Amino acid sequence: MQVWQIVVSIIGALIVGAILGFFIARIWFKKYLEKNPPINEQQIREMFRQMGRTASEKQIRQVMASMKQSK
Repeated sequence: MQVWQIVVSIIGALIVGAILGFFIARIWFKKYLEKNPPINEQQIREMFRQMGRTASEKQIRQVMASMKQSK
């Protein structure tokens, strides 16, 4: 092999690796967020309590639904 072929092969491998790494990390992170959402019902209840309110179950579900829709 000539030197330019080796250099092109290395650059090509790096580009393909970067693209594959991006998509694999993206899929992994989406699955992680589905299993461990950034906010849950208990945290919403606590936010309502800190604001001096007691939230009904309907309000909690509405907030969770609105957060899921914003995804």
